[in-house]
Amino acid sequence: MAKTIPISLDVMGGDNGAEVVIPGAEIALVRHPDIRFLLYGNEKVVLPLLEKYPRVRDASTFHHCDVSVAMDAKPSQALRQGRWRSSMWRAIEAVKTGDSAVAVSAGNTGALMAMSKFCLRTMANIERPAIAAIWPTARGESVVLDVGATIGADAQQLIDFAILGGAMARALFGVEKPSIGLLNIGVEEVKGLEEVRTAGRLLRETPLRSLSYAGFVEGNDIGQGTVDVVVTEGFAGNIALKTAEGTAKQIGGYLRSAMSRTFMSKIGYIFAKSAFDRLREKMDPRKVNGGVFLGLNGIVIKSHGGTDAEGYAAAIDLAYDMVRNGLTDKIAQDLVHYHRGRFADAAPTPEGDL
Repeated sequence: MAKTIPISLDVMGGDNGAEVVIPGAEIALVRHPDIRFLLYGNEKVVLPLLEKYPRVRDASTFHHCDVSVAMDAKPSQALRQGRWRSSMWRAIEAVKTGDSAVAVSAGNTGALMAMSKFCLRTMANIERPAIAAIWPTARGESVVLDVGATIGADAQQLIDFAILGGAMARALFGVEKPSIGLLNIGVEEVKGLEEVRTAGRLLRETPLRSLSYAGFVEGNDIGQGTVDVVVTEGFAGNIALKTAEGTAKQIGGYLRSAMSRTFMSKIGYIFAKSAFDRLREKMDPRKVNGGVFLGLNGIVIKSHGGTDAEGYAAAIDLAYDMVRNGLTDKIAQDLVHYHRGRFADAAPTPEGDL
């Protein structure tokens, strides 16, 4: 492993672009001094900011880009206008060429996925990539995927997602054999869509040394941390993610309203402030900012477009951890093992062995 971790940043991506990316890089650099940044953006915007953040300037190589991808651009439009020359494309391309170990962008999700697939291509035996999110739970954290890359998935794709998510859990949590659950409308084997039931049967029947299949899980199991990895297709996963984010904001609003309603409630808040601070820390979405594009020949991290510098730094932290813990190698090893076992099971038995 090299002494430094090269990370490419799409400086123009997100609702606030460089105004968040550069300060976020500063925070991440304090935590990880062995990072080396490759910055892609417009020099008129980025260079003045780098003068305010000399630590980032000294730990970076800057590359001017005339084009930035708009947050409302359609993926096809972004590919036509931004391929080869936009800050988003060039941050991804740096991963392809090996100049960067991972790319981070807060830009347009659809455009980022389209460019990542076009530039990096999917890994062997992976038909569709997935976006994996880190989910705070009662037990700690879990990986949930897919949260929006692919609408609908057949049984084999769900199994692929299980392998991808399992490798991420091993890299992120240090769990040797993470537990996997398929999101369903019930835990009974007869419930749910046929593709989900088929995927569950195949996961039970296929020996997988790198993960432990725990069966079906329901929506309430996600927050409880029943399993290390929750697998679903992108439509249900994205709804679950947005519902959880909205519920967290709703609860926060209820608490603020309740604590400021009367004089006695304000007094109570003072005595319970430390407990509320811990709750706020636990519910802070910035701490788990960053979705990982899995199944590509390289690592791409999607930061929330509206996050602040602390949230963007968390996305860089995630990128750093994925590289330092060998995510891509773990995925490749798990895929090879799974497909070898699958072909071995499918091979005809020689007559002499009957």
